[in-house]
Order: sequence, then C-alpha cells, then structure tokens
Amino acid sequence: MRYRKLGWTDLELSVIGFGSWALGGGGWRYSWGPQDDKESIEAIHKAVDLGVNWIDTAAVYGLGHSEEVVGQAIRGLAKRPIIATKCGLVWDERGNITNCLKRESIRREVEASLRRLGVDVIDLYQIHWPIPDEDIEEAWEEMSRLVKEGKVRYIGVSNFSVVQMERIASIHPIASLQPPYSMLRRDIERDILPYCAEKNIGVIVYSPMQKGLLTGKVTKEWVASLPSDDHRRNDPMFQEPELTLNIELAEKLRDIGAKYGKTPAQVAVAWVLRRKEVTSAIVGIRRPSQIEEIAPAGDWDLPEEEVVRIEEFLKEREEKLRNLQR
Repeated sequence: MRYRKLGWTDLELSVIGFGSWALGGGGWRYSWGPQDDKESIEAIHKAVDLGVNWIDTAAVYGLGHSEEVVGQAIRGLAKRPIIATKCGLVWDERGNITNCLKRESIRREVEASLRRLGVDVIDLYQIHWPIPDEDIEEAWEEMSRLVKEGKVRYIGVSNFSVVQMERIASIHPIASLQPPYSMLRRDIERDILPYCAEKNIGVIVYSPMQKGLLTGKVTKEWVASLPSDDHRRNDPMFQEPELTLNIELAEKLRDIGAKYGKTPAQVAVAWVLRRKEVTSAIVGIRRPSQIEEIAPAGDWDLPEEEVVRIEEFLKEREEKLRNLQR
C-alpha cells in the first residue's frame, strides 16, 4: 500500500480509503440495502491489516449508524485509523433528511459524531454538501472554531465548486476536497483538480468504481435484483440506455486487467490514482473480500498505454450514448 500526503496537512493517507456509506444499513433514503454490522467490523479490521489507514464516513450514513459501527470497529484496534466524517445533513425523528449549515447545527453535529465514533478528536471534518449555498461561510467559520477548540484537527469540503472554495479560503485554510471521480464522471479534471493542485488542497475522490458499475460484477439481472431501498435503482447510470454501455466498458476493463493479473475494479481505482492531484480514492466496502480485492490497486501503476486505450473506450461510449439519445 502506498501513502500520499494530504495537501498542506501532516496527514499521510493510504491511497485507498475505506468508504463506509453502505455500513449505514437499510431503511433510509440513500441506503445501499441491508448490511450486517459484524461483517462491517470485520471488513474494517481486514482493511487495516492490508495497510488502509483511514476511514471516511458521515453522520447521515444510516442516520448515525455508520459512525456507530466505525466507532465499534476502531475500539478493537491497537492503532486508531485516521477518521474523516461529514456534517451538513440532518434528519428528524421520521428520518426525513434536510440540509443545514447553521453554526448551531454544526456544533450539535460534531458533538454527536464524536460520541458515536467514541473519539476525542476528529481528524478531518468536512461539509458534506454546499447547501444552502448562502450558509457555507457561516458553517466554515464554526468549523474553524472547532479546530481552535481541538475537537477536529483539519477541516475540508465535499462536492464544492472552485468558486465556493474561493469564498471560504480566507476564513480558514481548506485541507481537502472530496469530489466524485471515475471514468464515468470526469468533470473535476477541467478546473477543480488544477485549482486544488495550485492551492495545495488534498483531493480524496469518491465513487472511483461508480457505485460498483466498473467492478465487472454488474449485470442487468443483478440490477433487477437490488433491494427496493437501494438508491442505485433510481440512478440513470443503472438504467438504460446507459446500463448496457457501462457493462460493456467494465468488460473492456476486464480485458485490460487480465494482462496484469488485475480485476476491472482494480483497473478503475488505479485509473483515478493516475492523477497526481488525487491523494486517495475512497472505495465503498461492505465485506472483507471486497477490500482484499481492491487493496492491490494501492500498489500498482496503470501503464500509460492502457490509459490511452481507456480514453478511446470512453470516447466510443460517449458516441454510442449520443446516438442512442437522438
């Protein structure tokens, strides 16, 4: 496993980060379906054994449950992993989720996260979404106070634009940005990655395998069998006309990987890590076998000739999609 420095901070992150969204379990708006807590804890312990040194979670995942599971898992470890969590999404007693970036809410959220995680300090605390936009300065000011009080070490943002980062940068330095990035979502290459490189802001990308689409394990039958509360059922990438094209792309990644003894998922993760601006790729994990498969991507460089081939595959996919949508 390789490690990269997170921007200007003193955090050294494994290039594979443990994503715990699915660990929140079922029964909430953005669920991945039912999840076994024992298997979740075993997966975290396996990840640590394989060199993964940081976990990304959020208060809203499972309406607090993911943080609780992470807290249980890290209590059994000799050395605590770096913990990153997020704020800005809150819920009521009925499970209705809303965005809130008011300072009083941020304060309540961090206290609740510290309690659920069972830690005295959060290593990286992030605004989950810049919504409502007019309140991002207020939230960032409160988060900077949390740093001064020692409740969090560093603060970062998720899903922010360059303009939004510019607005808050003078209040407190931005440690990191967490954007989506995969072969199927490349918009950050245009201006966000160059900006973060210029400002020495760490970049920890999520969904490098596009919610499983690039693992080579997705079929039309598999999608049809997803639990009713799995949010991917409503994702256009899991529906036609995109689904067939995405499955075809994953098969092409399988062909590439076969030459090097790698899986499509490992190829997909190595592809995002090819960018020097990317500190780490968050991979969503539900069971030990998944992190066992993905971890080797943290110590493998995708050959340049394969990067070029993938670029050709992606252009072909876009052209086919345009023709289907006419």
